Amino acid sequence: MHQTTPIRVPRTSGLRRIDSGLGRNCYGPFRSPRLFPRTELPDDSSEESLKADIQKLKEKQDMLDKEISQLVKEGYCVIELEDHIALLHEYNDIKDVAQMLLGKLALTRGVTTKELYPDFDLELSD
Repeated sequence: MHQTTPIRVPRTSGLRRIDSGLGRNCYGPFRSPRLFPRTELPDDSSEESLKADIQKLKEKQDMLDKEISQLVKEGYCVIELEDHIALLHEYNDIKDVAQMLLGKLALTRGVTTKELYPDFDLELSD
């Protein structure tokens, strides 16, 4: 059997990179050109404000913990909620695809999507 040698292709197209004057900085990590305002170190009054905010957050956390325990007492389960959310995501994905297909069909038929709903026994609220 005759063995052929592979053809070597040059790594570059023969074009050379032209120095644009940007220097080495253009190859570094991305830095946003937008300047962010500097935050000042807290003084006594803002420290009191922070303490008040922390207290409000603790109170909100306590309130949410009470609501969660109440929901658990009523029979709700976190795992069921996660499953329900996953099913809602799946439903929305399927609905998006159906809307896209209805749009393409309406375009093909030269009608509006709304006019296709009765043909497929769909409600406008669907």
